[in-house]
Order: sequence, then C-alpha cells, then structure tokens
Amino acid sequence: MGNIVLQGATSGATTLTPTDAVTITATFPSLGGTVMVSGNMPAFSAYPNANQTLSNTTWTKIQCNTKIFDTNNNFDATTNYRFTPTVAGYYQINFAVIFVANGTGIVAATIYKNGVQNVSAQIPNNSANGSAANGSGLIYLNGSTDYIELWALQTSGGNLATNSTVGTQTYFNGSMVRSA
Repeated sequence: MGNIVLQGATSGATTLTPTDAVTITATFPSLGGTVMVSGNMPAFSAYPNANQTLSNTTWTKIQCNTKIFDTNNNFDATTNYRFTPTVAGYYQINFAVIFVANGTGIVAATIYKNGVQNVSAQIPNNSANGSAANGSGLIYLNGSTDYIELWALQTSGGNLATNSTVGTQTYFNGSMVRSA
C-alpha cells in the first residue's frame, strides 16, 4: 500500500478511488491529530453472568466475565475484568451495578482508572425490589498503560449479592468518542 499525499486545502472532502472501483469520500479535519473511522474506534460491552456477593463496606471488583462485543479485543473477561484500549483517546464509559432487595445502607459503583476511583455513583439502598448504582463519564485513556475497571460497595450490614440478569442489570461498557 502506498502513501496518499494531499496538497492544497487542509480540510474538506477528498475522494479516494481504490483499485476495486468503489468510491470513498473522506473528510479530514483542519486540526492536527489522527483521522479515525468507525471501523477502528474501540468499543466494548460486558456483564457478569452470575450474581456476585459483596462483603459489607468492602470495595469489590465486579467480575464482568461475559462479553456482548469487544471490537478491538481490549476487554479482559477472564482474569482482570478490565478494559485496556490500545488507541489513545476519550472514551464514554457507562456502568450499572444492581443489588438484590435490601432496605438498609447504601449501594455504590465506581470506575477505577489505573487503580484509582474516577467516576462514581451512590444511592440509598431502600428498595424492596433491589437498588441500582449507575453512572457514566468521559475518561481519557492513553492507549498503552491506562486501564479501567468496575468496582462496587454496599453497606447493608452483611453480605449482599448483585443481580446479574443477562447483562441488563449489571453491566460495564464503553466506546471511543474521539482520538487524543
């Protein structure tokens, strides 16, 4: 494959015609940086396939061991239960941890970036049907060493289980929004 050199205007539409005669139009930004196309922007969605019991007042990593999708093979669903993207950029991260019914204490969930709390959500645990801690955030990841994980906490006074009904209750997902 050869290089493509554009001369003239630094932004606008440029038409590329590959050897298979399919016309492709690419729009390049006038700002510096990497041009991304939808096919190479990492995204993942994972969930735990079973309930997980959390001890009282102990932050615990949620074991999202089932992938719905992982477009760039960056989510470890077998050992560390973490997302380590290989493309630097800004990622929209979403999460929810649902707990079984219990009327006391609080439930909380957080995204840890490199072992440090980054985005958190907390609510009173007062539902007869279960309580949810969910949230989202835009997080910069450097594409080499940064990683994120989903952790949760509950203060019911005893052990309390999460509710992991096929990825609709407890989940962890994200997608690259923009390159660095």
